[in-house]
Amino acid sequence: MIPLPVAPRLAALRGVPHAIPYQGSKRVLAHAIVPLLPEGTADLIEPFAGSAAVSIAASHLGIPRRVRLRDVNEPLIALWRRILDEPDALADDYAALWEAQRPDPAAFYRRARDDFNAGHAPHLLLYLLARCVKASVRYNRHGEFNQAADRRRLGARPALMRARIRATSRALAGADVAAGDYRAPLTGAAAADVVYLDPPYQGVSASKDHRYMRGLHRDEFYAALRDAVGAGVSFLLSYDGSTGGKRYGPAVPPDLDLLALAVPAGTSAQATLNGCPLPTVESLYVSPALRDRLGGTARVLDRLSGGRPPVHPARTGEPARAAGKVQG
Repeated sequence: MIPLPVAPRLAALRGVPHAIPYQGSKRVLAHAIVPLLPEGTADLIEPFAGSAAVSIAASHLGIPRRVRLRDVNEPLIALWRRILDEPDALADDYAALWEAQRPDPAAFYRRARDDFNAGHAPHLLLYLLARCVKASVRYNRHGEFNQAADRRRLGARPALMRARIRATSRALAGADVAAGDYRAPLTGAAAADVVYLDPPYQGVSASKDHRYMRGLHRDEFYAALRDAVGAGVSFLLSYDGSTGGKRYGPAVPPDLDLLALAVPAGTSAQATLNGCPLPTVESLYVSPALRDRLGGTARVLDRLSGGRPPVHPARTGEPARAAGKVQG
């Protein structure tokens, strides 16, 4: 594991939109991942789409030709379709929920959660994500959303959420979105593609992970990674890490020959809430094929420690936004 002394920061990512709230460490990881997307990236594929933070950041800079989002969470994919296809109608639905909650936010959240579990309406999921604790998706063993509301806030105001949805829809215009398993997008990626894998931490096991709709079997996941390495797929994997020196999630098998990077990701949100802020380190793994495309380990580290990331032509043919300098 190669430690990065300081998390890289790209000035050009300061204005990146996000329609779906996500935890702060994902924003830090996006700054580390974007410089590792090589020139000529065709499709950027996220088989565990979640908030799609990396795809949005990369598209904001005009890096990939196209984005492909996949996730086993069908309600989440339905929400992404609405963000892309009907952003203003989705914003209207969110605004109606936000206003309706004001007399009794706690009771309204519980009703909205029950309604979502009964019908999986995308706008209800957006509202729940805007209101729930740490913007963290959790499901019970019956597949029902069960995360509690954050009583300190009401979620983004309608005008702000509308702006975020519109900007995200523009950034991901033309994205291919579908519900599905991670295996085919990973092992079937073309030579010019890059796959970013962000499976649920500590959930890559034979048991159910309450943060995900479906359990992820560790051995099957490792087998898929081996197939991808054997096929020469370029991929990045964020998988395990540590908080205050305590590791969470198992390390990947060494026979995969992945370049392992330790990325400082600020302080743990949960530890901060408990009054004891602890540093968090996220592990980022680079596949052999991607390492070679980037020119080897030394060049990978150079991209993350003060060198300028390449300026990519935008997908539209227009010049990309200035990429800015990585703050070392």
